[in-house]
Amino acid sequence: MTKTPETTKTPETSKTAIAHGNYVRGSASKVRRVLDQIRGRSYRDALIMLEFMPYRSTDPITKVLRSAVANAEHNLGMDPSTLVISSAWANSGPVMKRYRPRAQGRAFSIKKQTCHISISVESAPIQTNAEVQN
Repeated sequence: MTKTPETTKTPETSKTAIAHGNYVRGSASKVRRVLDQIRGRSYRDALIMLEFMPYRSTDPITKVLRSAVANAEHNLGMDPSTLVISSAWANSGPVMKRYRPRAQGRAFSIKKQTCHISISVESAPIQTNAEVQN
């Protein structure tokens, strides 16, 4: 007796758009501290936060976020004003190893780290003023 695969239908609101930024210069831990701040926020709030944060990793994160929103708008037909960052993560990439000459013929290693940034956005239901007051 063979089992038929179960098909689960997902509602239209559960569509997600994902964008990746691979081989971004910078350590994954420094990128994660910025991603933790914007996770769960709306697209507009996240852009405002990224603009005024004093970290170097905000520029590549902004690029990946804009790409995810463009994917949602173009491929899935979502409205950018309703998008929320559903998940954001950074994994470490390959490490470039360089050496710096030091005293007495020694060499100190320099590790130039890279990371892979992934951001997914999904549409959130719009709350009206009546729902917010209740």
